[in-house]
Amino acid sequence: MAPAVVNEPNDLRPRDDAANLAHALEAARRILLVEDDEDTRNSFQQLLGMALGVDVDLAVDGSQALAMLLKQPYSIVITDLRMPKLDGMKLIEEIQTRRLPVTVIVTTGHGSINEAVQAMRLGAYDFLTKPPDPQHLCLLVERALRERTLQDELTALRSQIGERHRFWNILSKCPRMYDIFELIGHVADTTTTVLIEGETGTGKEQVARAIHQASSVHRNGPFVPVHCAALPESLLESELFGHEKGSFTGAAGQRKGRFEIASGGTLFLDEVADIPLPMQVKLLRVLQERKFERIGGNQTIEVDVRVIAATNRGLDALVKEGKFREDLYYRLNVVKIDLPPLRQRPEDVPLLATYFAQKYSRPGQNAYHISNEAMERLLTYAWPGNIRQLENAMERACVTARNGEIRPENLPRDLLPRQGRKGSLNVDLARPLTDQLSELTAAFEERYLRKALRKCRGHVGRCAKISGLSRRSISAKIAHYKIDTAAYKPK
Repeated sequence: MAPAVVNEPNDLRPRDDAANLAHALEAARRILLVEDDEDTRNSFQQLLGMALGVDVDLAVDGSQALAMLLKQPYSIVITDLRMPKLDGMKLIEEIQTRRLPVTVIVTTGHGSINEAVQAMRLGAYDFLTKPPDPQHLCLLVERALRERTLQDELTALRSQIGERHRFWNILSKCPRMYDIFELIGHVADTTTTVLIEGETGTGKEQVARAIHQASSVHRNGPFVPVHCAALPESLLESELFGHEKGSFTGAAGQRKGRFEIASGGTLFLDEVADIPLPMQVKLLRVLQERKFERIGGNQTIEVDVRVIAATNRGLDALVKEGKFREDLYYRLNVVKIDLPPLRQRPEDVPLLATYFAQKYSRPGQNAYHISNEAMERLLTYAWPGNIRQLENAMERACVTARNGEIRPENLPRDLLPRQGRKGSLNVDLARPLTDQLSELTAAFEERYLRKALRKCRGHVGRCAKISGLSRRSISAKIAHYKIDTAAYKPK
């Protein structure tokens, strides 16, 4: 899921660390069975241990179970509701109050269904009536374990990113994103100007905030965003540099500009390509000299500010068209970060979708489970709106989902698979045919490999057999496209 903590803070080894984290989480999976009947305890323990290969610890009542939960972590608690000392309902309340990261399944007799429903309202994941069907019991526990593992990995990911990189607002397991994390780590403690290019919705502002937060120089100062496309030229100059009282009609008082407000911190210029040419000249001067005057003023103001610019359009192409100043482009493009679109980060789709399912779950309830059919729909969609579109889709799904599960019908209707969308082959007559054919071939080859790996659950040898290529060739192609095979292996 994410780079795990290593001993050397500057040693970025995300691919190995991801495997280590997954292994650690796999080893930590344990089940706690709380049941006052000895025969039921022993039979459940043997069944789950043999069928799922997990460790099952036993407790005779809620008091003993709570003590064990406080002593070591568990993935799943299976508890009876009616027990001496501390019953199952009180145990669930204690788990919720103490915010223990564990999934609760309750067992109850046929005459106590209402109590089981009440337990689910308190936060239980599901319930089983006694005696449970062994196959149903194993399937339910297996599903709960998968979801619990993913939730634990997400928690570990966010914690470890904060510890190592301080990227509190970025989640990714994509190798290309790991390279960006490393670049942010190098540039964070400098005053270098950074240019972020990426499609709409790829998270450019989140990356800018990560640079700000990772900087020991600027993070104590403000992070000031300016959305250049939203302001007309007449207001943009005042917004950036401020104005003095009476400098123009409507200037009723002195106003500080965003450069002045951001001094000591970071100024984020979003959609910088939309800045008009006359304003580009003034911006260039400020970037060169780090000083300016307010509109209508003659006092020179010096600022200490890190500037990060972002655009969803290629500035180099705009320079060639004469729509963007070349000298300003080189001033902004000291360090460039190219954010890949979500369609080039398929391993991030399940991670982000699960995170958003947690984010938009109703208060007091467990995170929604994403069905296999719905996840397949998410994985095969092209996501032209990128992460922002995925978040909106998951928010809608959480609003319309029932019984704790997100189904395909809960997703927006326009989420059609990539292969079913019209107009996916864009012909550009300004570029040679051979270039476009090679790009299409590479895109198809990568999609083929990912689909084959998903079918084979990350097994390279089986993937080679399906494709008709040698294992060596498949391994080389997987390395070329930077595909993380661990993302396709069962958790």
